[in-house]
Amino acid sequence: MELFEQIRREYEHGVGTIQGVARKLGVHRRLVREALTDAMPRPRKVAPRERPKLSAAVVFIDAVLQGDRKAPRKQRHTAHRIWCRLRAELAHVTVAESTVRAYVQERKRELGLLASETFVPQSYGFGQEGQVDWYEAYAEIDGERQKVFIFCMRSMASGAGFHCAYRHASQQAFLEAHELAFAYFGGTFAVLRYDNLGSAVKKVLRGYQREETERFIAFRSHWGFQAEFCTPGAGHEKGGVEVENGYFRRNHLVPVPQVDTLADLNALMLQRARDDERRVISGRTQSVGAAMQQEREHLRPLAQEGFALARIGFPQVNASGCAKVLTNFYSVPAAVGSAVQANVYAAYVELWQQGRLLARHERCFGRQQKVLDLEHYLEVLMKKPGALAGSTPLEQWRAQGRWPPSYDQFWAGLKHRQGKQEGTRAMIEVLMLGREYGAPALQRALDAALEFGCSDVGAVHLLLRAETTAPRSRPAVVEIGGLHSYDRPLPTLANYDQLLSRRASAEVVQ
Repeated sequence: MELFEQIRREYEHGVGTIQGVARKLGVHRRLVREALTDAMPRPRKVAPRERPKLSAAVVFIDAVLQGDRKAPRKQRHTAHRIWCRLRAELAHVTVAESTVRAYVQERKRELGLLASETFVPQSYGFGQEGQVDWYEAYAEIDGERQKVFIFCMRSMASGAGFHCAYRHASQQAFLEAHELAFAYFGGTFAVLRYDNLGSAVKKVLRGYQREETERFIAFRSHWGFQAEFCTPGAGHEKGGVEVENGYFRRNHLVPVPQVDTLADLNALMLQRARDDERRVISGRTQSVGAAMQQEREHLRPLAQEGFALARIGFPQVNASGCAKVLTNFYSVPAAVGSAVQANVYAAYVELWQQGRLLARHERCFGRQQKVLDLEHYLEVLMKKPGALAGSTPLEQWRAQGRWPPSYDQFWAGLKHRQGKQEGTRAMIEVLMLGREYGAPALQRALDAALEFGCSDVGAVHLLLRAETTAPRSRPAVVEIGGLHSYDRPLPTLANYDQLLSRRASAEVVQ
């Protein structure tokens, strides 16, 4: 373009001849004539690139793509599948996969096999609609890289998003995250839009009708919102939350966050969501936080009480001292054969009996696993001390870091002094002290006892009591000279001697 401009200027205001312009600028006369005819260069002809290796496979690929026009949409050939078939069925054809991909895309576009759809932009009023979805991410939790499932609720009017991570996308986590999101937004939306996720939908019926789970219906009724579900496989119907998921993961979870606990990760994500309130979304005039503040006036008020999130069951205690909750077994200090109430929450399981909390465990999402607490077996182990060394509860305590090396050292000292059985029974008594004083205090007491070279239950108990007893206040320091004001003369016995002398003279007179 610049060359054409230079040619035309030189012809008009410079040399003035075609041959002179061509000689001065070092171009052919044909190019000068072309520039004088039109200021825009003519499009260059691009010769089609030959594909000698692909030509042997074109007939096969075209036949496959023609057959795909009658195949189900989700069971059509991909470019990679076509390339794999070429290698298996036409061994003499050595064509690169990238070449096949380029040709397949071109032919699919010509045959109309590439779906193209036009989306209509939508506008939302304040408090009208929120969209809900789960997405996956990774985090370094306590030094270990773990996959977490993140719940997201996005306001379509303000553009604000709430994110909360869980170890498993269970129904209890799904409902709990709703309540946390409602508290973050300051109210509930008129409509919430979902995928056909199993926590809410039991069965997809005709059209937009769904058979919903009973707990989700009760939860929706409690908070007073309506639920709408997308067409199966049409995630674009809730494109707002899909975009929010990708934005938050790219901008706030990169690099992979490093935290100590899952609660720390959620606190981090909440802070970054609040930081996002200063963002102005493209095409809007006010920040997310300002729109969010304005939207609070249009949201439905929060319910006075939260929904009963726990899933409740009534299992019986088996011979191993465990209650089966869902697909796993949890230890509980209750009589064998008795029934307990199991409350299943998103992250933990509680076991109750007669209004008293017996046990609380971190929820296990495996199958047929045993979650055991050694403290629940101490009374039984007092009668069977030989079972402690190889017990599964002790093994789990070791794996969880709840059995430090000082416990083994103290236990060895007890067995050395009292024998294997009585020493183990004494160690169980020490563990029982942990119920009353707590595990950290017990560990400090055992460390102190080992420093003193002492292996005795009574000594550990004394150290625990000394730690929990309030220290006596020291008396105030008084100058010795100030005590002279309290000096008194020493008593004398002269009066007693006088009494004795009078008594003696009286006896003589008689």
